[in-house]
Amino acid sequence: MTKFGYKASAEQFAPRELLDYSVQAEKHGFDSVFISDHLQPWRHTGGHAPAALPWLGALLASTERVIVGTSVLTPSFRYNPVVVAQAFATLGCLAPGRVVLGLGSGESLNEVPAGTVWPEPKERFARLKESITLIKRLWTEERVTFDGAFYRCDRATIYDLPEIPVGLYVAGAGPATTRMAGRLADGHICTSGKGRELYADVLLPALAEGAAQSGRTLQDVDRMIEVKVSFDPDRKQALENTHYWGALALTPDEKTGVDDPIEMERRADALSVERTASRWIVSSDVDEHVERITEYLDLGFNHLVFHAPGPDQQRFLELYGQEILPRLRAVAGN
Repeated sequence: MTKFGYKASAEQFAPRELLDYSVQAEKHGFDSVFISDHLQPWRHTGGHAPAALPWLGALLASTERVIVGTSVLTPSFRYNPVVVAQAFATLGCLAPGRVVLGLGSGESLNEVPAGTVWPEPKERFARLKESITLIKRLWTEERVTFDGAFYRCDRATIYDLPEIPVGLYVAGAGPATTRMAGRLADGHICTSGKGRELYADVLLPALAEGAAQSGRTLQDVDRMIEVKVSFDPDRKQALENTHYWGALALTPDEKTGVDDPIEMERRADALSVERTASRWIVSSDVDEHVERITEYLDLGFNHLVFHAPGPDQQRFLELYGQEILPRLRAVAGN
C-alpha cells in the first residue's frame, strides 16, 4: 500500500508547536511523520532545531497510528552508533511497528559546530556504512564486540529490543549510497525537485541493484521521497511561502562548506522567489497539484512524505486532508 506522510519542519517551528502539528497530521489522515535531526537550522532568524530523539518519544506517546522516524539522523559524529541503536530500540519497544531510523552521512552545518573536523565524502560514506553494520548487529546479536575503522564496542548488549524490528532507512542522493540502501536497509530516502532523470536513470536503478545483491527486489524496499509542496488557493502566497526555505535552492557549490546558519541565511535571502520556488511543486489548482505529485508515483515511489514551506501548517494539513490525500489514494489504488 502506498503511504503518504507529513514532514515535521523542525527548522521552522518550536518543539511544542511542531508536536501539535504532527498530532494533527494523524487526525487529517497522514500515514507517517518524519523529522530531520539537525543541531542547527538552515537559517538563523526565526530558526529552530529541536532534538529529534526526545521529540519522537513525545510524538509516539501523543499518537496512535502514524509511523514516525528521522529523515535523517547522522550516526557518525554527534552520536555514537551504539547510543543510536539503544535509543531507537527503546522507541521501538514503546510503539511496536511504528518506528523508523532514517540515517544519512551528514552535513557540515550540523556537525562542525559540535566540534567535528569535517571529513571528505569518502570518509563520511565509510563511517555511515560502518555505523549501519554496527547498529544492525546490536539489534540482532546478544553480545557484540566490534573493532571497526571508526567505531568500537566490547561485549555490548542492547537489553530492551522490540519484538517488531525498527525500520532502518538510508538517505541517498547518489548511486553509491542508494545502492548501499538497497543492500543493507529496509528503505531509501531522497528528496524531490531534482529532475526526472536522477530518479528514473540513477537512483531507482541503483536501489534495485543493491536490493538484488541482498537477494531482494525493488518491491521489497520502501521507496520514500520527501516531496516539497507549496499548495495554496492563492498562488502568490504559495510562491512567497517558499522564501523561508531558500537555502534548498542553493547549488552544491553555493552551500558546500557553509556551517553557519547566519551565512546560509544570507545566501538564501539573496535569491529571487522564482529561484526559491524552483525546488517546490507550487500550485493553486488541486487537479494540477495532484497530477504533478502523481509523477513520483509513476516513477515507482511508494512512500511520499510532504514538506510544506508555509508558516500556516494547520491550513496546509486541513487542505491536504480534504482535497489532496483522497485523490492521491484513489490514484494509488489504496
